Amino acid sequence: MSELEQAARRGNPSFVWRAGQERRLALVRRYAPLEGRRVLDVGCGLGMYTQAFQRYTPAVFGIEVEFPRAQEARHRARGVAQAVGETLPFADAAFDVVFSHEVLEHVIDDAACARELVRVTRPGGRIVIFVPNRLYPFETHGLYWRGRYHFGNKPFINWLPDPLRNRLAPHVRAYTAPGLRRLFAGLPVRVIAHTQIYPGYDNVVARRPALGRLLRAITYTLEHTPLRFWGLSHLLVLEKS
Repeated sequence: MSELEQAARRGNPSFVWRAGQERRLALVRRYAPLEGRRVLDVGCGLGMYTQAFQRYTPAVFGIEVEFPRAQEARHRARGVAQAVGETLPFADAAFDVVFSHEVLEHVIDDAACARELVRVTRPGGRIVIFVPNRLYPFETHGLYWRGRYHFGNKPFINWLPDPLRNRLAPHVRAYTAPGLRRLFAGLPVRVIAHTQIYPGYDNVVARRPALGRLLRAITYTLEHTPLRFWGLSHLLVLEKS
């Protein structure tokens, strides 16, 4: 498997910290206070969010499936280990806040990972999840065509029926709102918030600042309307009961 295909299957972590990441961090803090809490970053990548959480609490831990990424993340947060989301190496009810950023779509068994997120959260603790939205007009993880992987944003793939969509993008999931919430059906959690958010447009802002600011103004306004359903990612916040 090529390095590009490996990145497609595992997902690319945040390589830099920009306005889009800062905005998502603010959303986390809106629903899950971090000050003095024990926080777990599931699928922490290079540790960008793990490091940011340390602004508010020293008790930050992370797991990452890719060993080189886990090693690099340890330069930002010491409590990082190599592990998979389906079998988290922590005791029951160990954390006040459990964070999963664009990870569930890549794990082998997303239902098992969902159960683990709940298991390691203490009663009254919060779980904050970002995952790709099936209604977003682009598949951001590329596609497979005639046995070859093609990188980049591909339009309308996620709008296709499941059999065709899954042939073109077998390496990654995208979730409808009901499909995401079904992962947690029957588990001891209640929904605090569930919405969709649009991209940060950091690359657009860097190349064409006026256009990037306009896109932000328009689509961030749409987040407060029914048109939020076409946003890039779901934001799901759960509280363990």
